Amino acid sequence: MIELLPSPGVWAACLIAVVVGTAVQRLAGQGFGMVAAPMLALLAPDYLPGTVLLVGLCVGAGSFLSDRSAVVLRDLPPGFAGRALGAGIAAWIAARVVGTAALPLVTGLLVWLAVGLTLLGLRLPLTGPTLFAAGTVAGVMGTLTGIGAPPMAIVYSDVEARRSAATQNVFFAFGMAVSITALLVAGVIGLRHLAFAAVLAPAVPVTLWAVRPFAARVAKRSIRPWALGLAGTAAGVLIVRSLI
Repeated sequence: MIELLPSPGVWAACLIAVVVGTAVQRLAGQGFGMVAAPMLALLAPDYLPGTVLLVGLCVGAGSFLSDRSAVVLRDLPPGFAGRALGAGIAAWIAARVVGTAALPLVTGLLVWLAVGLTLLGLRLPLTGPTLFAAGTVAGVMGTLTGIGAPPMAIVYSDVEARRSAATQNVFFAFGMAVSITALLVAGVIGLRHLAFAAVLAPAVPVTLWAVRPFAARVAKRSIRPWALGLAGTAAGVLIVRSLI
């Protein structure tokens, strides 16, 4: 029988992952899922992906509200449409893998994919079709694991940093909301996900407030190696543990 909440030690470790992921998300416009998802998959796999998505919604909304003046509204419709399509596809997949041994392996592999996409430094022009395509891929990845930022980051790689981070935070928040809705319809978010998210979520506004003074001074390139290293290592451990 799955407990409504994990042990205090597991909760504390997951709380640290949420704090680190929230700080990275606020400062760089991406990173919460890549940090939090593999850690929760290692420590509390029975609470995926619902808990990451529920807390991620708080992270994205809070990050967006902290810098909403930099959002470019014309970018949003095609990205939103793609994200909704991807979430629907992923919900169908999730209904078949959530609660099975396949989910931690899928999470680890998607984290490695996300890290790889980030390291490759791919670039795409910022257009309606590329936003729709990136949104669709992000919708699939984000709904299954909470990691939907890398496809959007490719499109925004050459965009001014403040606009890039703020607009990606909008996509992140919208994506979490759409993914949660899709998984609720698919019946794979339950009371335990809501309960665990409720005890982790208070760390989000505290972290957003704490890192606010650094937002204008910290370059996202300076924190990216640390976030990618942590995510890649956790994903590697998760994959090995899933295969043995």
